[in-house]
Amino acid sequence: CTQGMSQQDPHYTQYMFNMLAINPAYAGSAEQINIKALSRHQWVGFDGNPTTQTLSGHSTIWHESLGVGATLMRDEHGPVQQYSFFLDAAYRIFFNESKLAFGLKLGANYFQGDFADLNPLDADDIVFMQNVSGKFDPQFGTGVMFYDDRFYISLSVPRILNTKFFDSDTLKTFAQPGQKEHLMLTGGYVFELNNYIKFKPTAMVKGVNGAPWSFDLSANFLFYEKFWLGAMYRHTDAVGVIAQYEFVEGLSAGYAYDYTLSDLQSYNSGSHEIMIAYQFGDKLKGIRSPRYF
Repeated sequence: CTQGMSQQDPHYTQYMFNMLAINPAYAGSAEQINIKALSRHQWVGFDGNPTTQTLSGHSTIWHESLGVGATLMRDEHGPVQQYSFFLDAAYRIFFNESKLAFGLKLGANYFQGDFADLNPLDADDIVFMQNVSGKFDPQFGTGVMFYDDRFYISLSVPRILNTKFFDSDTLKTFAQPGQKEHLMLTGGYVFELNNYIKFKPTAMVKGVNGAPWSFDLSANFLFYEKFWLGAMYRHTDAVGVIAQYEFVEGLSAGYAYDYTLSDLQSYNSGSHEIMIAYQFGDKLKGIRSPRYF
């Protein structure tokens, strides 16, 4: 027997601009209504490559201390399709210029796997003799975030419940728990180099039981409060570039490209990620613009 370790939850190169997807405590941090759509196409050219789409929105509600949001995700890789919907809520405590937020995700995951359509080496492999059609599992996650206008540090577990892909009694010996909890630690800081250029380094550490730790580092520069340009490195996996432009106040678009460093390099042409963001509504009193994360 041989053991294989693989990616389970989708990851994002532009995570620093798409924090609600990984931490519910981010809800309400924009101080306005904020909507983001993202599409990631990983390992383009590789048969069965992962593709992920997310649509999220969040805002403060009723009182400045309460933020709410929602996230819709579609993820496909090989014979597997997953759809997730989460409602996000965050309670914020104010400390002068900074805020401490506690968040909760609550939702469900819809899983479908066409395993019987695969062609395994062992035709009698019991795991690949049936499909999983429309398996529905409840799910929740949590997170905490400390931030102000110039820095943030975030710790989250977006999905806590361990769920199984197979319910059949005949597969109890073979089927391991499907969904596993992922611990994500991220942080960043914005340095003002001069009146026209700002520098924002960020980092992410991601861990899950049964797989190696993942490390992401990025360095982004903001020019004239309009144009982001940067680079990223994912340990032993990829390097890439990130760009984002604000066309008019509140409307921006971003793009990221990952160049694969692992052995998969020979079988794909890299990964592409496109994001569109729109922010609108009245700003809270005393809130400066623009937002840097």
